[in-house]
Amino acid sequence: MKQTYIIIDDDQESVLDTQAIAERFRNLTFVASAINYDDGVNLILEHQPNLVFLEIDPTDKKSLLSLSLINELYRYLKVVPKIIITTKAKALAYEALQYEVIDYLLKPLDINQFRKAILKLDRATSTQTPTNIAKEAVATYEVLDETVEQMGNTLINETEVKEEGDGAVTVSTMHKENNPIAFQKEQSLVICVKSYGDYRYIDSNDVLYFEADNNSTDIHLSNGEMITAFKTLKHFETVLPNTHFLRIHNSYMINIAQVSRIHTGNTVCYIKNTTTKLPFSKSYKENVDIIIARIATGNYLEI
Repeated sequence: MKQTYIIIDDDQESVLDTQAIAERFRNLTFVASAINYDDGVNLILEHQPNLVFLEIDPTDKKSLLSLSLINELYRYLKVVPKIIITTKAKALAYEALQYEVIDYLLKPLDINQFRKAILKLDRATSTQTPTNIAKEAVATYEVLDETVEQMGNTLINETEVKEEGDGAVTVSTMHKENNPIAFQKEQSLVICVKSYGDYRYIDSNDVLYFEADNNSTDIHLSNGEMITAFKTLKHFETVLPNTHFLRIHNSYMINIAQVSRIHTGNTVCYIKNTTTKLPFSKSYKENVDIIIARIATGNYLEI
């Protein structure tokens, strides 16, 4: 599958180096290059490539190249191109991965690492036709049918696969009513606050935010309750998944799913179904940008 790409880098020599390596891959097609933030965004919006090679630690600071360019794309595009970071800065790797980039390549680029990144791209962007999806769906139900029959539980009698006009696939099944199988949904993370033999279990979905209190942390819940844990906020920041919780201030870490409003002018985040508004600091502004971007990737309409 052909993948179109754009290179955004303030160093023209680096642009040529990246392009030279990319030309060794037949499935990559060069579209354009840019040396600054504005031109890069405009080129991506114009051509909407499959892939962008992006420098985030430019030599020329006036170019304004940074991870914030990715957030800008989410404002305009339903499908954001896959991003591969190309830079000399090792220290920004962890932060870049929070933006769900495909890979992080250090300059000078190594052909073997480059190849691995392109293979990741192919895997991430590979598509299946409705017919293939239908075949896989039938095969899945056939395997399930055999397994269930051996167990003496529900038997799947019939699988019907329909291809709709818009390319969607509908799979419908008929079941016998003999001892139906219960399929367990994926459980949310349970946080256990332990103190002197007292085990307090908290569903992570019920957490609104964490608030630092010296060497302890107050956990604020959706039911209005507050639980104190004798761990620092830094500890929670380290152990909790940053896909759900992000720190926005020295004193606060927020549940992304519980954010109802972000006012960048007043530098505050609002919590759903409450009057609570939490300040965010400049040092954590990029985390707030990540929250904005992640909310925009869901079932989202911007008016």
